[in-house]
Amino acid sequence: MSLFTKQDHDYMSHAIALAKRGMYTTTPNPNVGCVIVKDGEIVGEGAHLKAGEGHAEVHALKQAGEKAAGATAYVTLEPCSHYGRTPPCAKGLIDAGVTKVIAAMVDPNPQVAGRGLAMLEAAGIETAFGLLAQQAKALNKGFLKRMEHDVPFVTCKLAASLDGKTALNNGESKWITSAAARLDVQRHRAQSCVVLTGADTVIADNARLNVREEFLEHTDYPQPQLRQPVRAVIDSQNRLTPDLALFNIEAPVIIFRRTIDNSKQWPHFVEQIVVPEAHGKLDLHAVLSKLAEKQYNQVWLEAGATLAGVMHELGLIDEYIVYLAPKIIGAGRGLFNTTALSTMSQIPELIFDDISQVGPDLKITATKEK
Repeated sequence: MSLFTKQDHDYMSHAIALAKRGMYTTTPNPNVGCVIVKDGEIVGEGAHLKAGEGHAEVHALKQAGEKAAGATAYVTLEPCSHYGRTPPCAKGLIDAGVTKVIAAMVDPNPQVAGRGLAMLEAAGIETAFGLLAQQAKALNKGFLKRMEHDVPFVTCKLAASLDGKTALNNGESKWITSAAARLDVQRHRAQSCVVLTGADTVIADNARLNVREEFLEHTDYPQPQLRQPVRAVIDSQNRLTPDLALFNIEAPVIIFRRTIDNSKQWPHFVEQIVVPEAHGKLDLHAVLSKLAEKQYNQVWLEAGATLAGVMHELGLIDEYIVYLAPKIIGAGRGLFNTTALSTMSQIPELIFDDISQVGPDLKITATKEK
């Protein structure tokens, strides 16, 4: 028999919907929603919208006011128990006089990890967790990956024709997929902490890798509130130059290299990071570790076949998003450059998590088999 009622499910579903309001702005913090209910009525609700500003519980308690006393709080993530940029939310709930807190999931952050619920229980507040836990985890897969494994969650974006070609043999690729698919890519970029690519892609496409203005027209977020993701480039041979379009936009750029390149005048927003080599190439495990150290949760990999192939072979990709256009190119460039396999048993299995249509194109989301 379930510990939770239909009403509990409804209130937590609403809290999860609230949490999604911060999907473009909360990094490096998780997306969290909170609903406060008293006598069958929602008396306060809130979402965490930006790191350094009030958490979801703070907004919900402010709205509830005195009605929070004796109420039940539904929170998508265990209330924090430590002082960071803001006071602990568990203390705020205690001071407000709530009598029960239901969390969708326990916070994997070692600074919390059950301590928030323990603080509430020590104050005599009834607690429970596990309600809609999978939906809550889906909100913060990058935060969870970084907390549990010290690396970000990596999504590899791929766009191809129906026969799996990314470009003609001469390199021409604009545009295989539709404007609707490209707008969807902007949405994913905007939710990501980092857009990662290789020097080949930046040079060949003169790529900017930013969230573009056309995306802003399709969102409720005002432009100043939307942040540009960090643009990170693997440039082991110091091939990038400051005149590229990448550096015309004043937003953070990280260049991963074997050695610092001081021979050029780089803009102030460019950071060069040296990483060790592995098998004659830059160590991509070290690249992801460096990004995690900077508290980046979600990496959006938009790369050519070589970097995408290496990331795939090393098992560093958590999720694949493939846009397939209803076109047949025939002779052309493929999605991955990988080592030839000798048996079918060597092929890693993936699971199709979602298949949908975006404009005329198919969008396929696949993850590693659990």
